[in-house]
Amino acid sequence: MQHTKWLAAGMLAVLLASAAPAVIADPAVKIGYVSTERIMRESTAAKTAEERLSQEFAPRDKELQAMSAKLKAAADQFEKDGPVLTDAQRAQRQRALQEMDIEFQRKRREFQDDLNQRKNEELQTLLGNAQRIVRQIAQQQKYDVILQDAVYVNPKIDITDQVLKALDQNAH
Repeated sequence: MQHTKWLAAGMLAVLLASAAPAVIADPAVKIGYVSTERIMRESTAAKTAEERLSQEFAPRDKELQAMSAKLKAAADQFEKDGPVLTDAQRAQRQRALQEMDIEFQRKRREFQDDLNQRKNEELQTLLGNAQRIVRQIAQQQKYDVILQDAVYVNPKIDITDQVLKALDQNAH
């Protein structure tokens, strides 16, 4: 009795394993692929977003660069003047340098946080538009599945160029 249960289970497993490739190879199943990485790198919308962010954050970046240069100049001057300073003067300058450095680090962190947040906002907008376009293409061209990540993709199922073209048309 136990033996027949195992035999039946084994036969069922063989049947399912042999049926799976038939489902995957079914010519009626239409599969597509989209490269998110290419969309992020090549689309006009991504390039426009990058330029927009660059312009938006350029003044703050310039301010940080000026602060960094000022901090470095003050540290160099302290190193140069160090041997001739009194202990009180040395302590005062060190404290001033530490305060400058703390302020610089705080502003740099705020800058990075704000920049990352804006990049994520732009990324979400771009990906949302791309996904909407992918769904439209899938419905219009009757795709059953469209993948975004894959180890290997045959170029004949890659629809990234169509998505890029549609994104670029929507950007104008």
